Amino acid sequence: MLITLAGRRISYDLVGPDDGQVVCLTHSLASDGGMWAEQLPPLLASGYRVLRLDMRGHGGSDAVEGDYTMSQLADDVATSLDFLGIARVQFVGLSIGGMLGQAFALAHGQRLISAMLCDTAPQTPPGAQAAWAPRIATVKTANSLATLADPTMERWFTDAFKPRNPGRWKQIHATIGGTTAAGYLGCAAAILNFDFVPKLKSVTTPTLVVCGANDEGTPPAGNKRIAELIPGGRYEEIADTRHFPNVERPDAFNSILLPWLKAHR
Repeated sequence: MLITLAGRRISYDLVGPDDGQVVCLTHSLASDGGMWAEQLPPLLASGYRVLRLDMRGHGGSDAVEGDYTMSQLADDVATSLDFLGIARVQFVGLSIGGMLGQAFALAHGQRLISAMLCDTAPQTPPGAQAAWAPRIATVKTANSLATLADPTMERWFTDAFKPRNPGRWKQIHATIGGTTAAGYLGCAAAILNFDFVPKLKSVTTPTLVVCGANDEGTPPAGNKRIAELIPGGRYEEIADTRHFPNVERPDAFNSILLPWLKAHR
């Protein structure tokens, strides 16, 4: 389904009972709402209404040319909630989805019942510009993410995942390659220019931070720092996973997710 605003479209999927509490899910860079497929059945079985939003230039959402900011991405979520008539949500975001989740908590905290921030970071890490430069150059030259799909999958999943679940591996690999260059570059600019560390102490939303123990892109240390900075924040770690614990070890992830949501229902 699509939301049309200011000449562009935001793609979303909203399923579940009309009177169910809304759980809003935001995805990683070069992914889309489909990355939450393993969470959808248990959430629906628990009676939640599940909203999955595609970021600019990802999935079915139109790209916007130029650099994006975390504030703009968070405002896209707020605008979508306004359009759908949803006042408050329990929020779950992974990677850049967790970064824009922090921006949302700071700017629109009154709309959050709880926040679960996964495999993310509180600020642009040192050396990020140099680390990202080759990827950005590749995408600009090719106007495509096709050549980034293999190395991205290696960062996101352990070596054991592909032989164990080849069909799911193929789906996510294809989604990376299908992400628009403009959407990727715009979101990469946001990742390379944010710092919530000075502000997180003002967040009043109940917050749980979860990270794969072997995540090298957004390591556990940065995730722990978010939980330490937000008053009352909690941290949990999932063993034997990298950047996508919700896909690689869905049972372990869902065993954390569902009790957290139930506690704030």
